[in-house]
Amino acid sequence: MANRMILNETSYFGAGAIAEVVNEIKARAFGKVLVVTDPDLLKFNVAQKVTGLLDKAGIVYKIYSDIKANPTIANIQGGVAVIKEFGADGIVAIGGGSAMDTAKGIGIIAANPEFADVASLEGVAPTKNRSVPIIAVPTTAGTAAEVTINYVVTDVEKKRKFVCVDPHDIPVVAVVDPDMMGSMPKGLTASTGMDALTHAIEGYITKGAWEMTDMMHLKAIEIIARSLRGAVAGTPEGREGMALGQYVAGMGFSNVGLGIVHSMAHALGAVYDTPHGVANAILLPTVMAYNADATGEKYREIARAMGVANVDGMTVEEYRKAAVDAVRQLSVDVGIPTDLKAIVKEEDVDFLAQSAMDDACRPGNPKEPTKEDIIALYKSLL
Repeated sequence: MANRMILNETSYFGAGAIAEVVNEIKARAFGKVLVVTDPDLLKFNVAQKVTGLLDKAGIVYKIYSDIKANPTIANIQGGVAVIKEFGADGIVAIGGGSAMDTAKGIGIIAANPEFADVASLEGVAPTKNRSVPIIAVPTTAGTAAEVTINYVVTDVEKKRKFVCVDPHDIPVVAVVDPDMMGSMPKGLTASTGMDALTHAIEGYITKGAWEMTDMMHLKAIEIIARSLRGAVAGTPEGREGMALGQYVAGMGFSNVGLGIVHSMAHALGAVYDTPHGVANAILLPTVMAYNADATGEKYREIARAMGVANVDGMTVEEYRKAAVDAVRQLSVDVGIPTDLKAIVKEEDVDFLAQSAMDDACRPGNPKEPTKEDIIALYKSLL
């Protein structure tokens, strides 16, 4: 079987990297650019760090910011209408996963109008044309949407999220500048950082994992484990580490998939609008414990990457527990809640579990869950 790797054409890293946005727009001869960002980034003058460069360079652009934290079908359709009317031939996405997922949906449908309903893009989307070219500038260190072939959309009417997987949607350019992430509040830094850790751990143990992605995921775990506490505290080293670590995790999981932490988190986001990183962080240690007996020796390497000492002298049970405990402690240290009591209503658990079972991430889980397993996992956190 062939293992496929899809990554950005070009990526830039480091403080001041956003200057390359203008160079890339000019090199690619875009006539007009649609800037996709969210209202808060405009309100707090974060997006202006990029649009100011566009103004100075005389680049013609229009801003689209009708985006929710969990972007909806309507958010994407609104953007499609704007890009058609404006006539942009390039997109600059500035933000976290919400802005970049919206940009991907807009770019794909603009190039493949037969998918204008958005819902038909669910799963492995059979598009024929590449997205309108996207230059992605992340402002959070977590989703890695700038390097993935995935995006997630909320169907408000059905109270569910669906995952779209499409090689045609990957941004052509990623600009990973830690200076764009400096304004994140502590809570957002923590939750997006734990999202990145979830990507790395789930990608490492997923059924599709192989040597190249194992290398990426273990390095990502190591970088995140040593950087997240500092990033939450506001240190430049922590922010730089998280900017890199989340991207490395994205390089891996985008190509091999995830598991039921994400399936269960997607359900929480759809029903309660729970921030994705918070949902992942709460679920991760519990689901890791559930999956442990289907992971071979991989938890030893997770524990090692998390900074646990003397793992080679541990039994299988000891290093598996050590890996779970290290992840749980990191989550606690950065202020993530430890349960779902303030989020989930028990009467919704059956619906949540069915949504998780139907989610596109579920088949990648190393252990085949039943709906009853998912129900038990939710209830264990109530």
